[in-house]
Amino acid sequence: MKISVIGTGYVGLVTGACLAEIGHEVMCTDNDASKIQTLESGGMPIYEPGLEKVIPKARKDGRLKFCANPSDAVAFGDAFFICVGTPPLPNGDADLSAIDHVARVIATEAKSPKLVIEKSTVPARTGQELKRALSVYGRKSNVKFSVASNPEFLREGTAVADFLHPDRIVVGVEDEATERQLKEIYKPVLERKFKCPVHSPECPNVPPPAWLVTTINSAELIKHASNSFLALKISYANMVSDLAERLGADIGEVVRAMGMDPRIGPSFLSAGLGFGGFCLPKDLQAFVHLAERSGVDFTMLREVEKINKKRIDHFYEKLRSALWVVRGKKIGVLGLAFKPNTDDVRFAPAIDLVNHLLGEGAVIRAYDPEAMERARAILPQIEYAKTAYDAAKDAEALLIATEWDEFRKLDWDRIRGAMARPLIVDGRNLLSPREMKDRGFEYRSFGRPD
Repeated sequence: MKISVIGTGYVGLVTGACLAEIGHEVMCTDNDASKIQTLESGGMPIYEPGLEKVIPKARKDGRLKFCANPSDAVAFGDAFFICVGTPPLPNGDADLSAIDHVARVIATEAKSPKLVIEKSTVPARTGQELKRALSVYGRKSNVKFSVASNPEFLREGTAVADFLHPDRIVVGVEDEATERQLKEIYKPVLERKFKCPVHSPECPNVPPPAWLVTTINSAELIKHASNSFLALKISYANMVSDLAERLGADIGEVVRAMGMDPRIGPSFLSAGLGFGGFCLPKDLQAFVHLAERSGVDFTMLREVEKINKKRIDHFYEKLRSALWVVRGKKIGVLGLAFKPNTDDVRFAPAIDLVNHLLGEGAVIRAYDPEAMERARAILPQIEYAKTAYDAAKDAEALLIATEWDEFRKLDWDRIRGAMARPLIVDGRNLLSPREMKDRGFEYRSFGRPD
């Protein structure tokens, strides 16, 4: 099938590359010409493990192309995956202007019937508005459009494996013909008829995904409900973590036992700096605003957001109580991305933490394995270290803000020797309090006896 993907961000580029990997002819387009130029020259505009294998292979085989002109993408594709951004507006609602713009382009340029698939995370009933927009903008052409919702459940850092080996594929449709088209697109994934190009713990012996057919409204609601529930689990773990600190309990022991209950599960129960990234914060806000407009009380999710926002203040208090005075002191920061294995710093807790420290007059030297170039664009005033050891040099405190595996494996005796004061404030509970104490560190973390 010929498929066009609109948007080459973290969702769109993975979607386009993986659709080409499983055998489709794919053309990706983006309104950011520099992204397309980077991709056409063989570069990568984002860091996502696995893409560096999938994209060159698909391009060499002639199944993946990039274009800057959206009209070319409309002429090419029989089906369109809309993967544009839906950032939060000042009031918390999702900004759907990019979706509307894509609808206009498709409707005015299309010369034959098209399947238009929402892949971007959007509020419920967006599909109905998309249908109406395609009808209005395409009223002169009389082209028939089918609309479907196919929410993404990709995790940055494992997105390629997630696309190729999903646990479920949700499609919101209005007729059987649209379902058949979507099932044909995903047939290689459903039947596992491809060789996995990435090595991941999730890849071997993974059962075929569940195929879930719903209405468009339900499919849209599933995505927001899922992300909001994950955010709730994180904030719940952080709330219990604060209580554990007061009572002298260990949050690690608590959540480990909780996670053994199959009704709860261990994922997203890690205490620390809280959640960030482009999905959970904005999806939570958009879900709350959607509920409020619909007359449903979502106070519980307001509290989830409130707990998350307080994590930076709680972390800072740990640092301030140890240092007494923060102003003028050199502080090293390990991690700037919102999570490991990505270069994405959007809504990253580490960025908020650094801004807080700068406001208090601290001198910051930071290191991240992948995210420093993106961070430099929004934090040009801090120093960026070449290694974690450089970040620790002469620092009076070293803060762990992202749980990169690289940080677990550091030579911590070398770190201690480089620091002016061996103080570690671990925002991700990455290290063992007892081990760090035995190595001669002052060590602070969340919800654990330090």
